Amino acid sequence: MNDENWSAPEILVAVDLVILTIRSSALQVLLVERGIAPYRGHQALPGGFLNNATEDIEVAAHRELNEEANLDGTQLHLEQLGAYGKPDRDPRGRVISVAYLAIAPSLPEPIAGTDAASASWQPVEDVLSGRLKLAFDHLEIVADGVERARAKLERTALATAFCAETFTISDLQKVYEAVWGVSLDPRNFFRKVQGVPGFLVPVESTRRTTKGRPARLYRAGTRTVLHPPLIRPEHPMSDEEDH
Repeated sequence: MNDENWSAPEILVAVDLVILTIRSSALQVLLVERGIAPYRGHQALPGGFLNNATEDIEVAAHRELNEEANLDGTQLHLEQLGAYGKPDRDPRGRVISVAYLAIAPSLPEPIAGTDAASASWQPVEDVLSGRLKLAFDHLEIVADGVERARAKLERTALATAFCAETFTISDLQKVYEAVWGVSLDPRNFFRKVQGVPGFLVPVESTRRTTKGRPARLYRAGTRTVLHPPLIRPEHPMSDEEDH
Protein backbone atom coordinates (compact mmCIF):
# COMPACT_ATOMS: atom_id res chain seq x y z
CA MET A 1 0.00 0.00 0.00
CA ASN A 2 1.22 3.46 -0.93
CA ASP A 3 0.70 5.52 2.23
CA GLU A 4 0.93 8.77 0.24
CA ASN A 5 -2.22 7.88 -1.73
CA TRP A 6 -4.16 6.34 1.16
CA SER A 7 -6.88 8.24 2.97
CA ALA A 8 -8.98 7.12 5.91
CA PRO A 9 -12.48 5.94 4.93
CA GLU A 10 -15.41 8.00 6.16
CA ILE A 11 -16.91 5.88 8.94
CA LEU A 12 -19.37 7.07 11.56
CA VAL A 13 -19.48 5.50 15.04
CA ALA A 14 -22.74 5.03 16.92
CA VAL A 15 -24.00 3.30 20.04
CA ASP A 16 -27.14 1.20 20.49
CA LEU A 17 -28.58 0.01 23.79
CA VAL A 18 -30.40 -3.22 24.62
CA ILE A 19 -32.08 -2.57 27.99
CA LEU A 20 -34.00 -5.59 29.30
CA THR A 21 -36.31 -5.93 32.27
CA ILE A 22 -39.25 -8.04 33.41
CA ARG A 23 -42.67 -6.40 33.41
CA SER A 24 -46.05 -8.14 33.65
CA SER A 25 -44.22 -11.48 33.98
CA ALA A 26 -42.62 -11.05 30.55
CA LEU A 27 -39.14 -10.12 29.35
CA GLN A 28 -39.35 -6.66 27.81
CA VAL A 29 -36.97 -4.44 25.87
CA LEU A 30 -36.76 -0.66 25.79
CA LEU A 31 -37.65 0.76 22.37
CA VAL A 32 -38.11 4.25 20.97
CA GLU A 33 -40.18 5.43 18.03
CA ARG A 34 -37.88 7.27 15.67
CA GLY A 35 -38.93 10.86 15.10
CA ILE A 36 -36.51 11.56 12.25
CA ALA A 37 -35.38 9.91 9.02
CA PRO A 38 -34.31 7.31 8.23
CA TYR A 39 -37.00 4.91 9.47
CA ARG A 40 -39.12 7.71 10.85
CA GLY A 41 -42.06 6.22 12.75
CA HIS A 42 -40.35 2.85 13.16
CA GLN A 43 -39.45 1.24 16.49
CA ALA A 44 -35.74 1.08 17.26
CA LEU A 45 -33.27 0.67 20.07
CA PRO A 46 -32.24 3.86 21.85
CA GLY A 47 -28.91 5.10 20.60
CA GLY A 48 -27.13 7.53 18.34
CA PHE A 49 -23.86 8.90 17.07
CA LEU A 50 -20.93 9.97 19.18
CA ASN A 51 -21.03 13.72 19.79
CA ASN A 52 -17.45 14.25 18.67
CA ALA A 53 -14.12 12.53 18.17
CA THR A 54 -13.20 12.89 21.84
CA GLU A 55 -16.36 11.41 23.40
CA ASP A 56 -15.82 8.02 25.05
CA ILE A 57 -18.07 5.29 23.60
CA GLU A 58 -19.50 4.21 26.96
CA VAL A 59 -20.08 7.84 27.91
CA ALA A 60 -22.04 8.21 24.67
CA ALA A 61 -24.13 5.15 25.58
CA HIS A 62 -25.10 6.66 28.94
CA ARG A 63 -25.85 10.00 27.29
CA GLU A 64 -28.07 8.51 24.60
CA LEU A 65 -30.03 6.49 27.15
CA ASN A 66 -30.74 9.65 29.10
CA GLU A 67 -31.52 11.77 26.05
CA GLU A 68 -33.79 9.29 24.25
CA ALA A 69 -35.60 7.64 27.17
CA ASN A 70 -34.83 9.81 30.21
CA LEU A 71 -33.26 6.84 32.03
CA ASP A 72 -30.19 7.31 34.17
CA GLY A 73 -27.65 5.01 32.60
CA THR A 74 -25.19 5.59 35.43
CA GLN A 75 -27.51 3.52 37.65
CA LEU A 76 -27.31 0.57 35.24
CA HIS A 77 -24.46 -1.82 34.65
CA LEU A 78 -23.84 -1.50 30.91
CA GLU A 79 -21.73 -4.22 29.34
CA GLN A 80 -20.50 -4.21 25.78
CA LEU A 81 -22.52 -6.63 23.69
CA GLY A 82 -20.73 -6.39 20.35
CA ALA A 83 -19.96 -4.29 17.29
CA TYR A 84 -22.21 -4.21 14.21
CA GLY A 85 -20.80 -2.92 10.96
CA LYS A 86 -22.36 -4.43 7.84
CA PRO A 87 -21.81 -1.93 5.00
CA ASP A 88 -25.53 -1.51 4.25
CA ARG A 89 -26.87 -1.43 7.82
CA ASP A 90 -27.57 2.31 7.70
CA PRO A 91 -28.75 4.23 4.60
CA ARG A 92 -26.90 7.37 5.80
CA GLY A 93 -23.52 5.83 5.09
CA ARG A 94 -20.98 3.49 6.63
CA VAL A 95 -21.90 3.30 10.33
CA ILE A 96 -20.35 1.01 12.90
CA SER A 97 -22.41 0.64 16.04
CA VAL A 98 -21.14 -0.54 19.41
CA ALA A 99 -24.03 -2.15 21.28
CA TYR A 100 -24.38 -2.25 25.04
CA LEU A 101 -26.57 -4.50 27.19
CA ALA A 102 -28.17 -3.90 30.59
CA ILE A 103 -30.47 -6.29 32.46
CA ALA A 104 -32.12 -4.79 35.50
CA PRO A 105 -35.29 -5.02 37.62
CA SER A 106 -37.71 -2.26 38.58
CA LEU A 107 -36.94 0.12 35.73
CA PRO A 108 -39.32 3.10 35.43
CA GLU A 109 -41.48 4.11 32.51
CA PRO A 110 -39.28 5.80 29.89
CA ILE A 111 -39.91 9.33 28.65
CA ALA A 112 -39.02 10.17 25.05
CA GLY A 113 -36.65 13.00 24.24
CA THR A 114 -34.46 14.49 21.45
CA ASP A 115 -35.14 12.64 18.18
CA ALA A 116 -37.44 9.96 19.70
CA ALA A 117 -41.18 10.46 19.22
CA SER A 118 -41.97 8.02 22.04
CA ALA A 119 -40.30 5.47 24.29
CA SER A 120 -41.81 2.33 25.76
CA TRP A 121 -41.22 -1.18 27.05
CA GLN A 122 -42.18 -3.86 24.54
CA PRO A 123 -42.33 -7.66 24.92
CA VAL A 124 -39.19 -9.31 23.59
CA GLU A 125 -41.33 -12.06 22.08
CA ASP A 126 -43.08 -9.53 19.82
CA VAL A 127 -39.67 -8.44 18.51
CA LEU A 128 -38.11 -11.88 18.05
CA SER A 129 -41.25 -13.26 16.37
CA GLY A 130 -41.29 -10.41 13.85
CA ARG A 131 -44.67 -9.08 14.99
CA LEU A 132 -42.92 -5.83 15.88
CA LYS A 133 -40.61 -4.59 13.13
CA LEU A 134 -37.45 -2.73 14.09
CA ALA A 135 -35.35 -0.24 12.14
CA PHE A 136 -31.83 -0.92 10.86
CA ASP A 137 -30.38 -4.26 12.04
CA HIS A 138 -31.80 -3.83 15.53
CA LEU A 139 -33.60 -7.19 15.44
CA GLU A 140 -30.18 -8.88 15.23
CA ILE A 141 -28.87 -6.77 18.10
CA VAL A 142 -31.90 -7.54 20.30
CA ALA A 143 -31.57 -11.26 19.53
CA ASP A 144 -27.92 -11.19 20.56
CA GLY A 145 -28.77 -9.30 23.74
CA VAL A 146 -31.53 -11.72 24.70
CA GLU A 147 -29.23 -14.68 24.11
CA ARG A 148 -26.61 -13.08 26.36
CA ALA A 149 -29.28 -12.54 29.05
CA ARG A 150 -30.46 -16.14 28.81
CA ALA A 151 -26.91 -17.42 29.15
CA LYS A 152 -26.36 -15.20 32.19
CA LEU A 153 -29.27 -16.85 33.98
CA GLU A 154 -27.69 -20.24 33.36
CA ARG A 155 -24.38 -19.37 34.98
CA THR A 156 -24.98 -16.44 37.36
CA ALA A 157 -27.36 -15.53 40.19
CA LEU A 158 -28.80 -12.63 38.16
CA ALA A 159 -32.37 -14.00 38.43
CA THR A 160 -32.55 -13.28 42.17
CA ALA A 161 -32.21 -9.55 41.42
CA PHE A 162 -35.71 -9.68 39.91
CA CYS A 163 -37.23 -11.10 43.09
CA ALA A 164 -38.13 -9.40 46.36
CA GLU A 165 -35.76 -9.62 49.32
CA THR A 166 -37.45 -12.88 50.28
CA PHE A 167 -39.13 -15.04 47.66
CA THR A 168 -40.43 -18.51 46.93
CA ILE A 169 -38.98 -21.00 44.48
CA SER A 170 -42.07 -20.36 42.38
CA ASP A 171 -41.25 -16.64 42.25
CA LEU A 172 -37.73 -17.45 41.04
CA GLN A 173 -39.05 -19.95 38.50
CA LYS A 174 -41.24 -17.25 36.95
CA VAL A 175 -38.13 -15.14 36.32
CA TYR A 176 -36.40 -17.99 34.52
CA GLU A 177 -39.51 -18.72 32.48
CA ALA A 178 -39.85 -15.07 31.48
CA VAL A 179 -36.24 -14.71 30.34
CA TRP A 180 -35.84 -18.15 28.78
CA GLY A 181 -39.29 -18.12 27.14
CA VAL A 182 -40.10 -21.64 28.34
CA SER A 183 -42.35 -23.45 30.79
CA LEU A 184 -40.41 -25.32 33.48
CA ASP A 185 -41.42 -28.34 35.50
CA PRO A 186 -41.62 -27.15 39.15
CA ARG A 187 -40.16 -30.33 40.64
CA ASN A 188 -37.16 -30.36 38.32
CA PHE A 189 -36.58 -26.65 38.86
CA PHE A 190 -36.73 -27.03 42.65
CA ARG A 191 -34.24 -29.90 42.51
CA LYS A 192 -31.82 -27.97 40.31
CA VAL A 193 -31.76 -24.72 42.26
CA GLN A 194 -31.38 -26.64 45.50
CA GLY A 195 -28.43 -28.45 43.94
CA VAL A 196 -26.37 -25.25 43.58
CA PRO A 197 -24.54 -24.60 46.86
CA GLY A 198 -24.81 -21.01 48.09
CA PHE A 199 -27.38 -19.94 45.47
CA LEU A 200 -30.39 -19.68 47.82
CA VAL A 201 -30.62 -19.40 51.59
CA PRO A 202 -33.83 -20.49 53.36
CA VAL A 203 -35.42 -18.08 55.83
CA GLU A 204 -37.56 -18.96 58.82
CA SER A 205 -40.91 -17.58 57.67
CA THR A 206 -43.29 -19.01 55.07
CA ARG A 207 -45.90 -17.55 52.74
CA ARG A 208 -49.40 -18.84 52.18
CA THR A 209 -50.14 -19.79 48.58
CA THR A 210 -53.52 -19.38 46.91
CA LYS A 211 -54.29 -23.00 47.73
CA GLY A 212 -53.60 -22.37 51.39
CA ARG A 213 -50.42 -24.41 51.63
CA PRO A 214 -47.38 -22.70 53.12
CA ALA A 215 -44.50 -22.00 50.75
CA ARG A 216 -40.93 -21.81 52.01
CA LEU A 217 -39.20 -18.45 51.62
CA TYR A 218 -35.62 -17.88 50.49
CA ARG A 219 -33.20 -15.04 50.00
CA ALA A 220 -30.26 -14.71 47.61
CA GLY A 221 -27.11 -16.41 48.79
CA THR A 222 -23.54 -15.21 48.43
CA ARG A 223 -22.75 -17.23 45.31
CA THR A 224 -22.73 -15.16 42.12
CA VAL A 225 -21.47 -17.82 39.70
CA LEU A 226 -23.62 -20.96 39.60
CA HIS A 227 -21.89 -24.30 39.72
CA PRO A 228 -23.32 -26.51 38.46
CA PRO A 229 -25.05 -24.13 36.01
CA LEU A 230 -28.80 -24.19 35.45
CA ILE A 231 -29.00 -25.30 31.82
CA ARG A 232 -32.12 -24.11 29.99
CA PRO A 233 -34.27 -26.58 28.03
CA GLU A 234 -33.40 -27.05 24.38
CA HIS A 235 -36.94 -26.62 23.13
CA PRO A 236 -38.91 -23.40 23.73
CA MET A 237 -42.16 -23.76 25.70
CA SER A 238 -41.11 -27.18 26.93
CA ASP A 239 -43.21 -28.65 29.73
CA GLU A 240 -40.20 -30.11 31.48
CA GLU A 241 -36.55 -29.40 31.95
CA ASP A 242 -34.06 -31.98 30.79
CA HIS A 243 -33.62 -34.72 33.33
